[in-house]
Amino acid sequence: MMPLQPLPKIMVAPNGARRMKTDHPALPIDIGELAATAASCQKAGAKGIHLHVRGQDGLHSIDPGLYREAIRAVDTAAPGLFIQVTSEAGDRFAPDEQVRMIMALCPSSVSVALRELVPDAADTTAARAFYHEACEQGIGVQHIVYSPTELRWLFECVEDGTIPRGPLQLQVVLGNYGSFSAPDPAMLAQYVELIKAHSSRTLIDWMACAFGPGETDCLVAAAAAGSKVRVGFENSLWNRDGGLARDNAERVAEVRRALNVAGLLTDCQGAASPRQTLSASER
Repeated sequence: MMPLQPLPKIMVAPNGARRMKTDHPALPIDIGELAATAASCQKAGAKGIHLHVRGQDGLHSIDPGLYREAIRAVDTAAPGLFIQVTSEAGDRFAPDEQVRMIMALCPSSVSVALRELVPDAADTTAARAFYHEACEQGIGVQHIVYSPTELRWLFECVEDGTIPRGPLQLQVVLGNYGSFSAPDPAMLAQYVELIKAHSSRTLIDWMACAFGPGETDCLVAAAAAGSKVRVGFENSLWNRDGGLARDNAERVAEVRRALNVAGLLTDCQGAASPRQTLSASER
């Protein structure tokens, strides 16, 4: 098993699966826009990017060919940037389609939602096979959980062998697409309590994202609790003052400044080495 590349301290999520140009004109849709956004966000302080690709119709896609093209474009525009793809269903793709994409692409890093890969908690056979094969292939899986309840379930999946034991990379979500107020701070406290309880058993590298205008303050609170942070138009279009952000780079810059002011950017752990973003099969 290959060691996991550490998650970057700050990752930008510039578009997501649902938002369109009608939500914000600076939302990157095509691969050229994604590459340009990656470069501007890297200059603003991002050390990684969470990629969603879109088809010709502008809709969410998990096509391996589009991902390969996007990875190369971003790698050229922003050398050394940690690149992560997503398997998000986006109300379009079934678990077997997500698994086929991941195994065909064999990316260095992919975000995978536990509830999407295991839609039936009583039947983990297919998910178990995927998680173990991904581990053997050196694919870095960042597990997305949308609630403390899901995080408890994920730890149970580790205990019963559905997910291989060893270092875990997590993405904890604060709030949701329908919430435009600051998420409940109690949710963060519950995440932190669970992570601390299990950190003695395995190394946990975790990251938080937050929806709505409270994104900056939520991410600072998460970072103070030991989290890395994901920021960008996938989760919020707004700055701390409630004003609409100019672009993703402005969101990255604001969060970076806030983390600096709070004394939470004492290192750049997680900065990618050149070409680390090529797929495991290409290394």
